[in-house]
Amino acid sequence: MKGGAEAAGGPGTGAEAGLPQVRGHVEALDGVRALAALMVLVFHVAIETGAALAPGVLGALLATGELGVPLFFALSGLLLYRPWARAAFDDTPLPRARPYLWRRALRVLPAYWLVAVVALLLWSREHLNSGAVWAQVMTLTYVFDTDPWYVGTGPYGLGQTWSLSVEATFYALLPLLALLLHRAAARGRPGPAVRGRRLLVGLALITAVGVLALLPQYYPEPRPYMYAWLPRCLGMFAVGMGLAVLGEWAWREGGKAGAADGPVRRFCRTLPRAATLCWLLAGAMYLLAATPAAGPRFVGVDGFWISLVSMATSMGFAFFVIAPVALRPARPAGPPPVRAGGGAWLEALLGHRVMRYLGRISYGVFLWQFIVLYLWRDFTGQEIFTGSFWLDVIPVAAGTVVLADLTYRFVERPARHWYGAADGGRRKNRSGPRRPRTPVN
Repeated sequence: MKGGAEAAGGPGTGAEAGLPQVRGHVEALDGVRALAALMVLVFHVAIETGAALAPGVLGALLATGELGVPLFFALSGLLLYRPWARAAFDDTPLPRARPYLWRRALRVLPAYWLVAVVALLLWSREHLNSGAVWAQVMTLTYVFDTDPWYVGTGPYGLGQTWSLSVEATFYALLPLLALLLHRAAARGRPGPAVRGRRLLVGLALITAVGVLALLPQYYPEPRPYMYAWLPRCLGMFAVGMGLAVLGEWAWREGGKAGAADGPVRRFCRTLPRAATLCWLLAGAMYLLAATPAAGPRFVGVDGFWISLVSMATSMGFAFFVIAPVALRPARPAGPPPVRAGGGAWLEALLGHRVMRYLGRISYGVFLWQFIVLYLWRDFTGQEIFTGSFWLDVIPVAAGTVVLADLTYRFVERPARHWYGAADGGRRKNRSGPRRPRTPVN
């Protein structure tokens, strides 16, 4: 087979109109990342002030802001798996693991190390002489300590980074998962349709592993620490990986010139046009997650069956939020048309310069929020589960954005200059002509 989507009328060739943009920077996905970061920040402020624990509709809605985490997971699956999905369809060499892991480390660790050191110096000074504590925190492996030295989901000021540990574990395992999917899809050198179906079946099996991982979490006795491990989250990553498969498959779905679209192309064209319906369905998932059926109003869930409901609502929410954006075709240059139909309002919202800016600094927003929150509450003399959500969320959000902006400018962006070091400074797309880089997740 020819390499890259160009073999099937790839992006930028003009061969097919209205097919998903599977290469280059999708600005609206920055907006989704910004939305996820803001949801997590609001959730944490609401928990700390007790607003998310108060009875009533508002408390339930605030507590459900933790669904921002599945959005992050699905975005990682979508953006990181695309090169492997492309290779699986085109039977081309897989992306090299070493440069990929190097870029992931540079993307995640420098900013995290900065925040981790600040948090440890502020609130964990009694542990600073412990090499084991430093090793656990710096490598994001503290979540695997079944008898932790900290209280909650992580060291004080770093409680949110359990999900970053999950992400890092996924990053490390993705080359292996992609290799297994590739071998299953390419067995016998079938056409794109068979490869696409095999990839989706493989992702369904990965999701099933996530379901099975709930069994040791609750039986024969509860193991709450397993909530912060990758296996139960695999289905959320599989949502994004599945969208990557569909986008690449749509470009390769066969048919004679002038023939009607196949089911994959129709599906990929329909969801962006039905963006309003998709987001209404995402809202329904959000409301379901806000009910007692999806578990208590805090981190973690209580019981196997409630965990299944929570997993299903998380996956459904992530899919319906991201799918109409991930499958949207490339738009012409210039600002998106606000009044146009077919879901353009969503692109206008998520592609707004404010959302794009927040998306760029979203990693810093995620990292700094607890430190800013705790410093603010110490300064104002508030006790845990007390205070005003509305009086806290504005200064905490403002302080977090300022620190996130500085971290992006002076840590994250400079670190990217080292991306090419793992392969001799050469940054090539190994499955086709060089194209604009997909934004770093």
